[in-house]
Amino acid sequence: MNASQLYPLRFQPIFQRYLWGGRRLAEVLNKSIGNDSAAESWEIVDHDQYQSVVTHGTEAGKSLRELIAESGLALLGDAALEKISSDKIPPHLRQRFPLLLKFLDANQHLSVQVHPDDAFGATLSPPDLGKTEAWYVMHADPGAKIFAGLKPGINQAAFESAVARGTTESVLHSFEPKAGDCVFIPAGTMHAIGAGLLIAEIQQASNTTFRVYDWGRVDKDGKSRPLHIEQAITVNDFSRGPVSASAASPASDPNWQTIVNCDKFVMNKASLTSAVSVAGDNRFHIIACTRGEVSIENDPSGVPLTIGQTVLLPASLGATKLCPGTEGAELLEIHLPD
Repeated sequence: MNASQLYPLRFQPIFQRYLWGGRRLAEVLNKSIGNDSAAESWEIVDHDQYQSVVTHGTEAGKSLRELIAESGLALLGDAALEKISSDKIPPHLRQRFPLLLKFLDANQHLSVQVHPDDAFGATLSPPDLGKTEAWYVMHADPGAKIFAGLKPGINQAAFESAVARGTTESVLHSFEPKAGDCVFIPAGTMHAIGAGLLIAEIQQASNTTFRVYDWGRVDKDGKSRPLHIEQAITVNDFSRGPVSASAASPASDPNWQTIVNCDKFVMNKASLTSAVSVAGDNRFHIIACTRGEVSIENDPSGVPLTIGQTVLLPASLGATKLCPGTEGAELLEIHLPD
C-alpha cells in the first residue's frame, strides 16, 4: 500500500453485552445495538478476536491488524511502529495497535476491579499488556458515583479485612463526577464505574481484569461472576490512595486542553466553534466526538462525525482540517506520547 492512499479511517463498532449495560449507547450515541441492552461499544481495537474493520473508502473490509501488517509505517508513524515492535512486548502482542477506545453505558455499577501493569501482564498465561486507562464523563445521572482508589489510611491488611467481611465498598474512595470530568486510572488502581454514567474510555489494548467485588449480583442463570481476589491484591498499589477528577492543562495547540498525559497515551479536549487542523506530525491521532458534529477533511464517508463516533487519522496524513457544525463540537484527541 502506498502511504498516499491512506485517509481518515472509520471502523465498525463492536458491542459488548455485559450484564451491567443499558440503552444509552442507542438513545444518546445513536448506536445500532438492536433491541437488547449493551454495555460497551469498542470503537478502535486490535486485541485477540476483537478486530476493528474499516467501513469506508478503498480499505473498507480490512481489519486494523491487516492495515498494520500492510502499511504499519504509514498508519502509525516511526515512533509508534518502533514501540509496538519492542522486545519488551510479548512476541504474540507485537505489531498490534497499542490503544483501545470504547464508550461505556453503566446502567448498573461495574465490578470493583484492578488491572495489572505491563510487568505483571507479561507473567500471565498467555502474556498480556498491562491496562492503564482514562475515563471522560459524557453524562452523569444525579448522585452517580465513581469509585477510584482507596480511602486514606487503607493498607493491604485493612483492605483484605473488608473483603473478607463483605464490606469492600466501605474502603473505596468515591465521588460524584459531572459531565466533562476526566479520571485517570493508572494500572494498579482499584476502581469501579458507578451506575448512571456514560463514559468515553481510552486504555492500553488489554482486557485483563482482576475482579474483587461484584455487588452481590448474579446472571440470568443465578451464577455470580468469578472473583480474582489474590491477583487483585498482588497488583494493587496500596500507596496510591484516593483518585479524583484530573485538572486540565494547556496543550501546545491553544485550541486544546490536555486532560491526561502519561507514558501510555495523551488525551486532549477541545470545544470548537471554528475550524482547526490536526495531524501532519508523523503520528496517528484518534478523534472522538462527544458533542455536536464535525466534518473531517478527506473523509470518504462524506458525512460529519457525530456524538459517539470516532475516526483514526493515519500518521502519513498531512495537517487535516476539522470543521465543527453550526452548533459547535466537543472532541477528544488521543495520541501516543513522545
